Amino acid sequence: MNALIFAAGLGTRLKPLTDTMPKAMVPVNGKPLVQILIEKLKGIGVTEIVINVHHFAQQIIDFVEANNSFGINIKFSDETDMLLETGGGLKKAARLFSDEQPILVHNVDILSNADLFSLYNHAETTTLLVSQRDTQRYLLFDETNRLIGWTNIATGEYKSPFPDIQERPARGLAFSGIQVFHPSLLPLMDSWQGKFSIIDFYLSICDKVEIKCYFDSQLQLLDVGKLDSIAKAEAFL
Repeated sequence: MNALIFAAGLGTRLKPLTDTMPKAMVPVNGKPLVQILIEKLKGIGVTEIVINVHHFAQQIIDFVEANNSFGINIKFSDETDMLLETGGGLKKAARLFSDEQPILVHNVDILSNADLFSLYNHAETTTLLVSQRDTQRYLLFDETNRLIGWTNIATGEYKSPFPDIQERPARGLAFSGIQVFHPSLLPLMDSWQGKFSIIDFYLSICDKVEIKCYFDSQLQLLDVGKLDSIAKAEAFL
């Protein structure tokens, strides 16, 4: 199994901690977030991980190497020159894997009770882990769980390749930041250069290829994005 850890963000909401360290190295119960996730991924059978790095990148690299890569194959996708966002970051990192297996993609600052093994094995195509939680931004899926659009309910904005998206029957679900990406989509990224959102990419092609959701009604999710979330994360773990 292959996995990509998004760890390149600046972590501005975690200042002043991230004035001296990347958010991936912020400790929760004595362990950096990146270690917590690596150990979880290793525990479900992941054998190859790519971590994208930018902010204090060398700290992450040194930590992983000092721990002998936790006994699995770990590589780094260097974004120190420019943050590439989720789409650009995935496009660059994907070529570092030694094979073309599906890639489990996970944000380093997300803690959850998700059954990642089931998600990975369920995904026959690119699949997004979603839940029914309160937010302003929702991905829209049809009755077959296929992605058809996105909406911001606060502004009334829609994004979709389907011109009749507002009339189509759809279920709005919240994206978790966890997904399984199938490398078969990489050729469709050829015209996308530099930094771009993976969700914007999906929304541009979802009328041509199937992008599915994996709904977890029991999903508990915690974004360790603010200082006051660290105590919550310690209790959650």
